Amino acid sequence: MIDRICVTRMLAALGFLAAALAAGRLEAQAPTATPLLPRPFPAAKPSDPKPAAGSSASAQPARGGREPDLAYGAYQRGYFLTAFAEATRRVDEKGDPRAMTLLGELYSNGLGVPLDEAKAAKWYQLAASRGDRGAMFALAIFHISRRGGLHDRAEAARLFAAAAKLGHAAAAYDLGLLYLEGQQFPQDFARAAEFFKAAAQQGNAEAQYALATLYKDGKGVEKNPAEAARLLAAAALAENPDAEVEYAIALFNGTGVAKDEAKAAALFRKAALRGSPIAQNRLARLLSMGRGAATNPTDAIKWHLIAKAGGNGDPYLDQFAAQQTPQIRAAAEKAARPWLAVLQQKS
Repeated sequence: MIDRICVTRMLAALGFLAAALAAGRLEAQAPTATPLLPRPFPAAKPSDPKPAAGSSASAQPARGGREPDLAYGAYQRGYFLTAFAEATRRVDEKGDPRAMTLLGELYSNGLGVPLDEAKAAKWYQLAASRGDRGAMFALAIFHISRRGGLHDRAEAARLFAAAAKLGHAAAAYDLGLLYLEGQQFPQDFARAAEFFKAAAQQGNAEAQYALATLYKDGKGVEKNPAEAARLLAAAALAENPDAEVEYAIALFNGTGVAKDEAKAAALFRKAALRGSPIAQNRLARLLSMGRGAATNPTDAIKWHLIAKAGGNGDPYLDQFAAQQTPQIRAAAEKAARPWLAVLQQKS
């Protein structure tokens, strides 16, 4: 039987609410600049810096007869100087809080203007005081990650709560993390589950994964393997790597979902290709046993070597590799070499 990932893996990441994300994850290393708004696509104008990757808040397109938001449109296309000019115009002419948030974003990441976290914080504060939920969330991130001279966890929690009340999914997710962490508030799994549910219902994959973990263990909610599997499936569909691995494990074991070893193997392979050492290890085991996929000693050893280099060793697979012919081991080592070179560069 393939074991599942324990809830402590999720809780271990909460020492500083560190995460990566996508939508709503907090930055562990403070003054790195990580965009809070969606980024995109066409090449930037020669005078504009190129867009950076990563996002967590949502741009708000014009609806129903509203004036098109040219500032956000330019921002999403990577035309940051144009975005700055348009946002400044909207602030001057209309006092638009969304434009203030955008100016904060540009300053916080040095997009089209020199990076200036103090100015970014001032724009976020001004927009938040006028009810912009994206600014509330961004300001909370600044407090948590000690940017712009801010560091007040109580204020961060208040801002997360205010943004969550206005329907900001990432803020609801991060507020749930605070209740799991048990530092800002007493640890409360039930309250955490409430906030995760609010974010999960809006499609936040991290919240879906976190809530699934609570359903699996019966923490803050009644234990429900079927609901856990449903949430894991949704988060896996959104390519949350932890959810992909957990859902594959549920599929392999038939926990809360119909047993399907072939589908589990395919999902392990997908997560393995994206760099998950756990998925690489589980895939290696399946390939060594011919479960869910045809037996393939070369690929099994290749993935074992990669997983082991990523910190996920396995005595069973060490023994399996030792039993294979020198030719198979050599072919596996050759196939693993490019992956190992990349991992070595990262270490």
